[in-house]
Amino acid sequence: MKHLIIFAHPNNQTSFNQAILEQAIKASQEQGIETQVRDLYAIDFNPILSWEELQAAQQKITPAEIRYEQELIDQADLITLIYPLWWMGFPAILKGYLDRILSHGFAYKTENGVSVGLLHGKKMQQFITIGNNLQKYEDLGFIQSLQNCLIDGLFNYCGITDIDHCLFGDIHILDEQTRQNILQEVREKTTQNLTALFALQQEKIE
Repeated sequence: MKHLIIFAHPNNQTSFNQAILEQAIKASQEQGIETQVRDLYAIDFNPILSWEELQAAQQKITPAEIRYEQELIDQADLITLIYPLWWMGFPAILKGYLDRILSHGFAYKTENGVSVGLLHGKKMQQFITIGNNLQKYEDLGFIQSLQNCLIDGLFNYCGITDIDHCLFGDIHILDEQTRQNILQEVREKTTQNLTALFALQQEKIE
């Protein structure tokens, strides 16, 4: 079983996102799961999808660095995204990653004029930090909008329907106990999802 973690925060040393990443890694390693981390800033991922690359994708021509990322996704049983919410969306580097990686022929295809997702049988979890207050976002309808667009809408389209997500608000004013509670939640959620996947695989074998 394989766990792919995609991390998108420019501060990979002291940010709370980094602390979340460390807990997700720790939970995965404790389960003995092969874990691959793609720190998009650390690897200096180029998020720009060029017109030439977009055209080439239609002809099933894929740059080697993109094919490598696609292979990681293809092999992963659990995909974890860790990122801050910026201006109601992904950080630009993560948006560009998804633009380039989730290409036609890999993440979806067109069949009889209808788009069909190709990334079936995978589980996803997302840990998202927000500077604003969650209750305020809930009251304004933003929480549902985020789920519709960033979570279900995007990845369901690609065939990933088993998705957990956690939103952590007021991220800049958390006290230490709340921070620790969140990190514990991340660790427990990751353990639960990996355990469920392992049990499912065992059922298929039997």
